[in-house]
Amino acid sequence: MRSSHLYRFLIALCCAFPVAALAQYAAPSPAPAAAPKASPLEPLAWLAGCWEGKVNQRDFREEWLPLRGEVMVGASQTAMQGKTLSYEFLRLEPRADGVFYVPIPSGRKEGAFKLASRKTDGEDEIFTFENVSDEFPQRIVYRRGTAGQLFATVAGKINGENKEVIYPMRRVDCQTGEIVRK
Repeated sequence: MRSSHLYRFLIALCCAFPVAALAQYAAPSPAPAAAPKASPLEPLAWLAGCWEGKVNQRDFREEWLPLRGEVMVGASQTAMQGKTLSYEFLRLEPRADGVFYVPIPSGRKEGAFKLASRKTDGEDEIFTFENVSDEFPQRIVYRRGTAGQLFATVAGKINGENKEVIYPMRRVDCQTGEIVRK
């Protein structure tokens, strides 16, 4: 009887030893994943959605898709009496030397405006993009108002004269066009 207990003990030991030996060579647990690095476009993510305004019988609208894949994509359209006057495709993207606002206006070549400053005025946030070219505009400013407003300003010089156009907009529902209160 003693030998059967000894025999069982030896079998158990022989089975356990290889398992214990292999456990020490098991692959180490992977290190916890590092938190994703915040995108340099995060401060502009509030633009996602639709914005509309009207000045001098001109209706204008911008629509921005949410930040995805390190780029925000948008489009704008200006119409008067039901006819499109202009449109442009828009991008916000990080590059090696900063964040850029890249418009492609109807019938014209792509431009690139580097984010030159981000500041506050009271509770408003102001993002200023600049392009030192000779072509108007040289500056595009997006001002985020606290009551759901967006003021887009294009500014610069034309024939040596300062020119500035402000597009006041409100956040709207993309489907209905109703004002969204955020």
